[in-house]
Amino acid sequence: MKLFDVIIIGGGLSGSSTAVHLSNKGYSVLVIEKSNHKSIIPCAGGMAAKMRTFLPIDIKKAIETEVKRVHFTYESKDKVIAELTGKSPFVIVKREVLDNLLIEKAISQGTFFINSVKVKSLEKNNDSWTIKCNNENSYESKFLVIADGSESKWSTFLKLGPKRPRYAQTAAIRLNGLGNLSKNSVRFDFGSIKYGFSWAFPLKQSTNIGIGTFIGNYKIDNKELSKNVINYFGFNIDDYEIIYKRLRIWNGFYNLHIDRALVIGDAASLCDPFLAEGIRPSLLSSFYAAESINQCLLNNDQDLSNYSKIMQLKWSKSMAWGKRIAEVFYRFPQTGYRLGVKRKTAPKRIAQILSGEMSYSDIAQRVIKRLLFQ
Repeated sequence: MKLFDVIIIGGGLSGSSTAVHLSNKGYSVLVIEKSNHKSIIPCAGGMAAKMRTFLPIDIKKAIETEVKRVHFTYESKDKVIAELTGKSPFVIVKREVLDNLLIEKAISQGTFFINSVKVKSLEKNNDSWTIKCNNENSYESKFLVIADGSESKWSTFLKLGPKRPRYAQTAAIRLNGLGNLSKNSVRFDFGSIKYGFSWAFPLKQSTNIGIGTFIGNYKIDNKELSKNVINYFGFNIDDYEIIYKRLRIWNGFYNLHIDRALVIGDAASLCDPFLAEGIRPSLLSSFYAAESINQCLLNNDQDLSNYSKIMQLKWSKSMAWGKRIAEVFYRFPQTGYRLGVKRKTAPKRIAQILSGEMSYSDIAQRVIKRLLFQ
């Protein structure tokens, strides 16, 4: 049995980008992915432009739109527009293209990919992991990366992240055309969706439309609700596919590592609890996971605690405030919109959060005070 330096369970954005980082450093990497190739990935595709620095590849082919402005409405009215000045700090990517670019790069650097295979068991040895799969094969590695998404089985099995994951309920629709969206603009509508919002992110020739709800277990698998949303964004069709998905959202400070194993991306419950942003935490966690594993391999060490520490610093401290804002905002959305979005500086601040220029902690205490006392 070949001993790999790293085995990654999950070949999506988090897993494939980690594979690129590690194989770029010369390590032997195996990625095990349970599904086959996906032609469409249900993701809005919004990404802070500066996240390109966390990817050692050229992603120009994946970029569909450079966002110049962000539109907000409340129950389809009361429009507020944030103009993004200078070079666009926020872009929209086609996720299936981005993922394929990463996979191709990783393979070109020597990464092995196995598709349509499920992991049956994990066994920790003194200095390695043994992974048994449903293809009756077993694989062994020095380090293990869990990257199997929001429905992760193995992060729970290894007790990584929160004991009881918290989920946002989402619905994703991709439609041909741009509806009534203006060029280089993204749209958010609050109030129409209980405990959440709807959004529209334009690609070159199509639009990603989504619905998200973030508190409790409010159900959005409602065809009439989706129809109202797509009508609002300028589409009048009845034949479309809705992809429903639960997203593990950030829900507290937890270790994301054990000896010789760590968890990244959606499986680590890193998704933004206010805006459902998943690409940025996926790329951040992939980068720092690869850095931590690299240091361990260089120093013949197995302590990955630095990964958990740096993710708390770079991501979780901000998300702790994002969670507090979400819990107040989505319970009192009309007040939240009036005091949080309609303020003169608020749209710019939200745009800066989307672009990664600001964190929730920069604005949270002032926002929460306004929401609680009015």
